[in-house]
Amino acid sequence: MINISDLVKEYREGEVVTPVIKGLNLTINDGEFLAIVGPSGSGKTTLLNMLGCLDRPDNGTVTINGTDISRLHSKKASLFRAQHLGFIFQDFNLIESFTVYENVEFPLSVILGEKDTRGKVEKILEAIGMLDQINKYPDQLSGGQKQRVAVARALVVQPSIILADEPTANLDSHSAKRVIDLMKQMQKEFNTTFVFSTHDTKIMHEAKRIVTLEDGKIINDEVVA
Repeated sequence: MINISDLVKEYREGEVVTPVIKGLNLTINDGEFLAIVGPSGSGKTTLLNMLGCLDRPDNGTVTINGTDISRLHSKKASLFRAQHLGFIFQDFNLIESFTVYENVEFPLSVILGEKDTRGKVEKILEAIGMLDQINKYPDQLSGGQKQRVAVARALVVQPSIILADEPTANLDSHSAKRVIDLMKQMQKEFNTTFVFSTHDTKIMHEAKRIVTLEDGKIINDEVVA
């Protein structure tokens, strides 16, 4: 599903060039539950940003389902992102003035332009156990509930891939376990590929594959039984 070949990313500030990703090669198969781990500055978030069409590599390719997304221009990249990818962030990124329903509906109605959305939204909210909170606003929810809504928003368009950047960083251990269990359930039900950037040992213990980055290179790639 995902093939990364000879990927290079550098950041420039004046005459200073900082290499972040250094000739990285990686294949991620359909339906994997994969954690990308490593110290701060190892390139985890940069790699996720390139997988998510949020940043472009300086060299190399990122191919998803046969499409080289590293060569897409902004409009095509935005459309590909909306149709194939879902995102979960550590700070939830919910719209505070929207209800739970409106936050989950947003990618369907605003980004994809769908008209008949209620059935899809209610189905995914029921699946994550948040249907009874449908009319509440984010400031009325706990951290764990907010992240469950963020998971629902990411899944409602039925993307091939969910990219999650430190999705449990702001949660207590109980809420984090609940969110991880929910993502595992969704992965099995929809065969969605989950790719995490994380420091959280709880996600590492649940991942089926762990890729370790250090200084922009893969130093270990382990399939966990």
